[in-house]
Amino acid sequence: MNFDSEKIYISNYNSPLGNILLASNGKALIGLWIEGQKYFFNVQDKNVIQNDELEIFKKTKSWLDKYFNKQKPEISELLLEPIGNKFRQEVWKILCKIPYGETITYGEIAKEIAKKMHKKTMSAQAIGNAVGHNPISIIIPCHRVVGSNGNLTGYAGGIDKKIKLLTIENVDINKFFYHKK
Repeated sequence: MNFDSEKIYISNYNSPLGNILLASNGKALIGLWIEGQKYFFNVQDKNVIQNDELEIFKKTKSWLDKYFNKQKPEISELLLEPIGNKFRQEVWKILCKIPYGETITYGEIAKEIAKKMHKKTMSAQAIGNAVGHNPISIIIPCHRVVGSNGNLTGYAGGIDKKIKLLTIENVDINKFFYHKK
């Protein structure tokens, strides 16, 4: 992520999954990371200011409260500006269209992106990389992406958190498999 010397505002949210760090450019949400997740926001060498009073943080915390209480808030309730290249942005747009309680495979996303880019095929691994670098997890629902063989693979927050999120959304996780540690 490239934030240059812009001011980045942060706030914390205590969730059933643990601490969540929220980041904003002052008007939009630019990041949401579960503590300990892969690609967690690094605040070093950035102009970071703690500000729990930003309107976007209040709205995001309210959204998360609703989500964790199984109320299915709409993504459109929040102003989101995830930072990433054009390819990643296209993948994240597809993630935002996955309904609550449903899943999609990396391969299905690859087919959709290939079609948009007028290509015959697209690598599921490239899709996995874009999904894994989603900077606004939970809200941009990367946890709803599964392997084509039913494997609950590839969640930067960890498979245990992916299972909890899918369970909150009433997804029958028994139809999937995963490697227990």
